[in-house]
Amino acid sequence: MPELPVPLPIAAPGEPTDGMAAGITGWVCAEPMRRLVERFGGSWPDGDLTDVLRFLDEFSARHWDFRAGRERPDAREPDLDPGTAELVLASAAALGLTRPVPPVRPAYAHLVVLGGLAHACVRRVRYAAHLLRAGLRVEGEVAVLGSFRQLADWERRTLADAGLPADDTEVDVLDSAVRRVFQVTAPAEQDGVDAGHPHHSWSSRTYRPAGLPPVRVLAAPSSEPHRRRAHTADTQRFWAGHVQLAPGDEVLMVTAPIYVPFQHCDALRTLAVPYGCGIDTVGVDPALADLAVLPEQTLTPGRYLQEIRSAIRSMRALHDRPDPR
Repeated sequence: MPELPVPLPIAAPGEPTDGMAAGITGWVCAEPMRRLVERFGGSWPDGDLTDVLRFLDEFSARHWDFRAGRERPDAREPDLDPGTAELVLASAAALGLTRPVPPVRPAYAHLVVLGGLAHACVRRVRYAAHLLRAGLRVEGEVAVLGSFRQLADWERRTLADAGLPADDTEVDVLDSAVRRVFQVTAPAEQDGVDAGHPHHSWSSRTYRPAGLPPVRVLAAPSSEPHRRRAHTADTQRFWAGHVQLAPGDEVLMVTAPIYVPFQHCDALRTLAVPYGCGIDTVGVDPALADLAVLPEQTLTPGRYLQEIRSAIRSMRALHDRPDPR
C-alpha cells in the first residue's frame, strides 16, 4: 500500500482559521520539501513560518519557475540528472501531487469544477458527472468555473482529434462539456456582461439536468484586468458571491491531482476564510474509462516542480492573508 501523502491545511466550517498555520507548517516543512531544497543547493532557513515561506517562495522562483510569466504549456522543461528527476517525482508523490483520492464525504453543499486547459476541462466535467451518478449527494449546485481565456491552437487540435467541438475559449469548452455530459441543450437561466474585453466580462449559465442538481457554468472577470486574465482565485471568489455561500457549507473542489495542493489552499483563502465553509479538494481519477477520450498530458519532473512552487505561493498567500475577524 502506498504511503499516505503529507496532509494539506484544513479549515473547520465555522472556524476557518483553526489549524491552518499548523497545516501549512506540516506541508512546507515536511521532509520531502527539505530534501528537494537540499538537492537544489539550498540550506533550510532559521526563523518562524513567515521566514520559511518567504525563503521557499524566493528559492523556488530561482530554481523551479519554468514559466517565467507564460502559460503552463509554454513552460520550459529543465535538464535534470536522473537522480534529481527521481527525487522530484518521489517528493511530488509524498506531497500529494500525483495520486487521486476519492471524496471523504458522501454529501456536500456544492460541487465545484475548476477549469483549465481544454482537455482538463472535459475530463473534470466528466469526473464530476461520474461522482454524481456514483451516488455523491449535492444539496446546492454544481459550479463549473472558468474564464474567457482564448484556447491555443494545440488545444483546439486536441479537441478536434477527439471528435469534440473546437471551441474558442475555456468557458466554451466547459459549456460544451456540460451540455454533452449532462445531456442538456439550453440553460434555464443565464446572465452576464459583455464589457468588450475578456478580462472585464463575465457570464453565467445554469442548466437543470433531470434527476441531478443544477449545473452553473460561470466565466469570471479578472480582479486585475489591466494585468492578466481571471485566475483560479478570481473564479472561486466570483462564484461565491453568486451562490451566497453560508457558514458551515461543505464544498468539494474537482481539479487534477497535480494542482490539488495549490488550488486547495486558494480555496481556503478565498472561500473558507471569508465565508466559514469547509473545503475538500480532489483530483480526477485517470483510471476511469470514460475519461480516456482525452488522456492527461505527460507530467514531467519540471511540471511537478512548477506546481510545488505554486503550492508554496498559495500557502504563503493563505498565511499572509488579512484576518477578517
